Amino acid sequence: MTDDHDPFAERPYTPPADRGPDAEQPTTPEGPTDVAGESPVTPAADTAQQPTEQPGAPTPPAAPAPQPPAAAAPPAPEVPAAAAPPEPQQPAAPVQPAAYTPGQPLTPPAAAESHVDPTLTHRYEPPADSAAAAAATTQIPHLEQAGDGTPPQQPPRARRRGGRLAAAALAMVLLGAAGGAGGAAIYNGLNDDDQAPVSSLTGDSSSKNTPAGDVERVAQSVLPSVVQINVRGQAESNSGTGIIISSDGDILTNNHVVEAGVDDGQVTVSFNDGTNGKATIVGRDPVTDLAVIKVEGKTDLTPATLGSSSELKVGQEVVAIGSPFGLESTVTSGIISALNRPVESSDGTGANPTVFPAVQTDAAINPGNSGGPLVDLQGRVIAINAAIRSNGTTAATSGSIGLGFAIPVDLAKSVAEQLVDGKTVEHARIGVTVSPAVSEDAITGIGAQIEEVTAGSSGDKAGLKVGDVITSIEGHPTSSSDAVVAAIRNFRPGDKVTVTYSRDGKTATAEVTLDSDGGKAS
Repeated sequence: MTDDHDPFAERPYTPPADRGPDAEQPTTPEGPTDVAGESPVTPAADTAQQPTEQPGAPTPPAAPAPQPPAAAAPPAPEVPAAAAPPEPQQPAAPVQPAAYTPGQPLTPPAAAESHVDPTLTHRYEPPADSAAAAAATTQIPHLEQAGDGTPPQQPPRARRRGGRLAAAALAMVLLGAAGGAGGAAIYNGLNDDDQAPVSSLTGDSSSKNTPAGDVERVAQSVLPSVVQINVRGQAESNSGTGIIISSDGDILTNNHVVEAGVDDGQVTVSFNDGTNGKATIVGRDPVTDLAVIKVEGKTDLTPATLGSSSELKVGQEVVAIGSPFGLESTVTSGIISALNRPVESSDGTGANPTVFPAVQTDAAINPGNSGGPLVDLQGRVIAINAAIRSNGTTAATSGSIGLGFAIPVDLAKSVAEQLVDGKTVEHARIGVTVSPAVSEDAITGIGAQIEEVTAGSSGDKAGLKVGDVITSIEGHPTSSSDAVVAAIRNFRPGDKVTVTYSRDGKTATAEVTLDSDGGKAS
């Protein structure tokens, strides 16, 4: 090109064969790197066209040109140095790969600095501490071999809750839907026989909380801790559900489930893994419709995790597990429909009625679910299923209509602790007798009217009088006499509660320290 503005006029192209060792090399424009951050690979054909001088290798001198006899020809003309052909170069020695030492990380060759675009070094950023993460993932300390080729001694296990939790968490991750069989085996293998039993009542747990929103994983977590209970008495037989609360066989259930087996009856338990065992009744509390039984010869069971019922919310998702109509390990789901619902429950025949402050749910609950868990989406037991509302003659013939009721776990845990310890269960009382109070229309409940005050009782000491209408306890409305009974049932003797009442058309409050009923033989 002869254009004065030709950008290449000052730097004409010179074929590689005519370039001297000091010739200026063309620069390669920066371009994208591959995902590992290295420069683009040069094709093998291009590499062969550009021989490189081997560092450190001596350059052989140019061979002298043969001289003809002086008489035969005139002397050869001198060739200018610049026009002399380049001296032949030794072919480049092949690059030997660096020796790899086992155990050392492989290091890729460094990329040419001028060829690396820092914005394209990685398409995906690695973790902040990828080396540490890799080490944490691949190292298994207890499986490392000692220097002599023998495995190291296992360190002694501390007899604390943490180790037991870790063992149960492992069992759960490995088993999933396999249930409690393998879980029990793994748990037994990681615990010494002289260790104290794991108990739900002391805050220990062999189950693992699961991510919220996953009913399937909740079921897999809780099913190993749920059993079917079968009872045969002299006059009747019964079945229901129970919740494992200790690794050595304590099981929480309803009183009305096991009551038929009190007098020379038989109680058996079917576990989620298909095994069975005989059980004895540890204690019962008809007032709260709760009981504890114990299975013989078990030391490796998976206790459930007990949550709390004090912060439950209406609309919260829950899962019910039990044996409706004898169909063991049945899982249903729904929401909490209401809280502190006063519900009267009995053993199914109308005997031993009791009132409790129920957690209402629309999760399907049927006869046989009694004594089973109602759990949140972290797999924690928040209530004990106990009763349903039916639209037929009996619940056994009608089944669920979406109105199920469960005993709050805070109340159940308190009663279970006393039963396991062999104590007589004591219940809180306010010392007054109440009846339903209605408005002038004779149909709208407005509270519970006091009909009698026991002299010297907590209600008497707080200043409550006959004719007062209790409208709420601790801020929870009490629109009926059952609501007052249920509300007091939530507390233990010695607790202080605020009672709101109306007298002569005026609203007042009283601080009441609850009495004890002294307990009942059970």
